[in-house]
Amino acid sequence: MQLLPRPQHNNQQHLKLEPEPLFNTTQFSVFEESDIESANTLRPCQQNNPDNKQHQRVAIFIDGANLFYAAMHLNLEIDYTKLLRYLTKERQLLRAYFYTGVDYTNEKQQGFLLWMSRNGYRVVSKELVELPNGSKKADLDVEIAIDMMTLARYCNTLVLLSGDGDLAYAVDNITYRGVKVEVVGLSSMTNENLIRVADSYTDLELIKQDIQKKNTGWVERSKIQRKSLR
Repeated sequence: MQLLPRPQHNNQQHLKLEPEPLFNTTQFSVFEESDIESANTLRPCQQNNPDNKQHQRVAIFIDGANLFYAAMHLNLEIDYTKLLRYLTKERQLLRAYFYTGVDYTNEKQQGFLLWMSRNGYRVVSKELVELPNGSKKADLDVEIAIDMMTLARYCNTLVLLSGDGDLAYAVDNITYRGVKVEVVGLSSMTNENLIRVADSYTDLELIKQDIQKKNTGWVERSKIQRKSLR
């Protein structure tokens, strides 16, 4: 059996698209599902001019559980608007998925997911299942892998925020199609095989300052306390 060499992204050809305005905190350049399904409105990506970020299409896939535990480990409160901006990096955002287990009786979680769905994210949820040891879990690996494989033909780059080694096979398959995959995750929680098959890896701890919420509440309380002591 003859093995084909892995495609090199430096020589990729990118499809020239009409320029889209860069997204801000209230507006994102996101294609609709009907656009993706219609060959007349959105054709599969061809590789060209990789240095022109505004003509690159990117899709983002966030493993909510993995990100939650990584944030706890880093004592990090995430600003999800900043996170989306950082992961997009001025490229044309095709879709940003957020995968999470859900407890439908948890009103706080429901409010958070509603906010996410109104601020640039497409939420994919599955009801939590209680395990024999009493913990609860929702396995969304299959959903993540299928969505990545589906959107790969429409993108120049896929960004995966997860450390799950079960996704390594899908990532490896996608990179051999000539689509770049960027993996982001906490180093201590990211599988080595996933890092190995990705085109690039970013440790979540290194971008902590770029995606965290500003702790303005503490600052304001400190100012009030100092004034009261004068």
